[in-house]
Amino acid sequence: MRRITLTLPALIAASLMLASCAGHSHPRPQAPTTTPPSPRAEASQPVTSYWPLTGKRVLPGKTDRLRHPVLVAKIDNTVSSQPQVGLSKADLVVEELVEGGLTRLAVFYYAHVPTNAGPIRSMRASDIDVVSPAHASIVTSGAAPQTIRRIRAAHIRYYAEPTRGMYRSPARVAPYNLFVSLRTVAATARRKPATPPAYLAWGSARKLPRGRKATTIGAQFSTVHTTQWVFSHGRYHNTDSNAPAGDQFPATTVLVLRVREGDAGYLDPAGHHVPETLLRGSGHALLFHGGRMVAATWHKGKAPAARITLTTKAGHQLKVPAGHTWIELVPVRGGTVTYST
Repeated sequence: MRRITLTLPALIAASLMLASCAGHSHPRPQAPTTTPPSPRAEASQPVTSYWPLTGKRVLPGKTDRLRHPVLVAKIDNTVSSQPQVGLSKADLVVEELVEGGLTRLAVFYYAHVPTNAGPIRSMRASDIDVVSPAHASIVTSGAAPQTIRRIRAAHIRYYAEPTRGMYRSPARVAPYNLFVSLRTVAATARRKPATPPAYLAWGSARKLPRGRKATTIGAQFSTVHTTQWVFSHGRYHNTDSNAPAGDQFPATTVLVLRVREGDAGYLDPAGHHVPETLLRGSGHALLFHGGRMVAATWHKGKAPAARITLTTKAGHQLKVPAGHTWIELVPVRGGTVTYST
């Protein structure tokens, strides 16, 4: 087993408490539920023969029916979210650190839009760098006023409660009872068809460097949360998933990016600092595919819309095998990545 370990500063470790991620920790939005996209985000691009979020080939005629942008649902990732809904239809998932040392999911939908998804929770400033490369719109319960101002300044469209299609399930306890009919939101977001840029540089698994054998993965975000993966039958299975067996994300690749964490600049209602993932610059990366691991370096420019790229230790471009990718944004300090055969 190989292990990569770094420690969070005492300030952040002391401030992120489990209780702060409870439903009472997110202020109501103080701004309109949507903001107009920038002209650049509206720019049309030719429809291609490959899906931008998976790199998989598009079957003839499929893109003709696309009349919506990429939609990113902010989904809770605690035990209170069980069962999560809609992950099996997603193209790509990004897991991010939030307060309390827990995580939240940015779930990307484009090729398939499920009827229902959730439970929907609030967005973070971290999402700006996460969703901008896909010119995506965010589906969220809302956000702190500071976050809303930054999301608007980044010209990101978002749909917050009470957007048409959102509803509260009587079978759940608030705030874990907010769900959304993404097809309804997709109809609301309808505009001229355009294919967003490829989220990652996609390639063939046959050209992937051999790397090291690795069939189990532990992505530890903090002392209270670790996401576990096991490779079996050609896929990575999230063994501690909050989604039911029939609705889990069908990950063919797990991409771990070691990232720095900053302070979002405000406190939650419990008085704890809210972290902000800094997805820019460069850092260590581990690409898991086919039961093997390839070490690399990730790079992302300062512009929020800049694409994440990967290079090998030899300095060659590393392309991600086409398929369904789960991206783990594991903190450099306090985060740990383990893998074994």
